[in-house]
Amino acid sequence: MRRWLISALFLLIAVVFITEACQNQQDITFARYYTNGQALYGKHCQNCHNADGSGLGALIPPLTDTVFLRNNRDNLACIIKHGLEDTITVKGKTFNEKMPANHQLPDMDIAALVTYISNTFGNKQGLYDVAEVGKALQNCK
Repeated sequence: MRRWLISALFLLIAVVFITEACQNQQDITFARYYTNGQALYGKHCQNCHNADGSGLGALIPPLTDTVFLRNNRDNLACIIKHGLEDTITVKGKTFNEKMPANHQLPDMDIAALVTYISNTFGNKQGLYDVAEVGKALQNCK
């Protein structure tokens, strides 16, 4: 009886460790988008928006305004893909410098970038997947 109880306890502990060690598919997908977005940010965005997302004084807006990112979630893919020539207000400051377009970036890269930006620099807004990018890009103004 005692050996059976020890075996059952060992099996239960093993199952708990295995279950806790495995990530679900959503966590794996998020990690893939985030990691790819981090590399893309370093290549395409960091030069202007800085490594910490703080922007560049009165010229380049910061990416640290969670409210702006949340309120403009549907526009972020459009801004990255097509650039921005309009005036925007971020954290109470007005910015009117032109942001260059990134027409060469595929939807998957834009999704990774938005996932990274919207989950870094104090932001925690979850996955922005490639389907969301496709939908957003169809509705660009």
